[in-house]
Amino acid sequence: MGWRNNYSYYSRSTRRGILLLMICMFAVSAATYLCKRQRAAAPTPDELEAWKQSEEYEEYKAFMQSLQDAEQAEKRTHDYYRDERQPSGTLFPFDPNRADSADFRRLGLPGWMARNILRYREKGGKFRRAEDFRKIYGLTEEQYTRLAPYIRLSPADTMRQKPIQLLLSQEKADTLARIEKYPAGTVVELNGADTTELKKIPGIGSGIARLIVGYRQRLGGFCRIEQLREINLDYEQLRPWLRVDTAQIRRINLNRTGVERLRSHPYFDFYQAKAIVEWRKRNGKLRNLKPFVLYEEFTEADFERMRPYVCFE
Repeated sequence: MGWRNNYSYYSRSTRRGILLLMICMFAVSAATYLCKRQRAAAPTPDELEAWKQSEEYEEYKAFMQSLQDAEQAEKRTHDYYRDERQPSGTLFPFDPNRADSADFRRLGLPGWMARNILRYREKGGKFRRAEDFRKIYGLTEEQYTRLAPYIRLSPADTMRQKPIQLLLSQEKADTLARIEKYPAGTVVELNGADTTELKKIPGIGSGIARLIVGYRQRLGGFCRIEQLREINLDYEQLRPWLRVDTAQIRRINLNRTGVERLRSHPYFDFYQAKAIVEWRKRNGKLRNLKPFVLYEEFTEADFERMRPYVCFE
């Protein structure tokens, strides 16, 4: 009687569970016994034929067919998602700033990635270099390597100008007779000079002066003379005439700036701006750029370019 006393200590729900478990164990034992008896007495051919003519057999066939249909449906679903993740695609030259969703699908990109690219463009995003396509969210290095040789960008999107040698020769013809140039040895501060001062540097005319000032405004100031190559200028040719005062750089406060303002800067794209603002909403104030080290939207080269232009206070 000891087990009864112990059994009474359990709660009502626990006792029900124990009783149900015992019933299940009994049922399994009984089923095993009956199966063994059935295997021991195999049906005769007449019994088997009679079973095939019965309603029970029709129900059995319908049940087996439903299992096969479910298996085929699962296989089709699996194949769909496998194809969605790894479409084969056909390679052909394409402009990521103008290709439509069908083009991206033909290239082998999944539908969700094609939609992301189109949304990025709808919000004003633009691919100015082939390397910019690498930053598409979810794009693997293998996919980028496969597609990179086929990327064709329009000159209107790359911000490329004529070679500096040609520009300089044209500017000389247009301005040398009208503007007095600085003598050799003169050095101009790049972040403080206006177009009038820049035009006094030999080889720089109105067009190049406006190009430099316009890019300087977008950047918030130059931190290195080498940045002039980003607007296709030969910085080595201009280096003797220029110096850079980094104290004049206007920094972006990453704890206060929104997506639109960030993406207007040459060193931030839409995905990076979005990642910064979303991180800030979830986690609060930023102290540095370290939270984004593992984000695929950022590379070490991106961090190097951004650091002189950001602050956190």
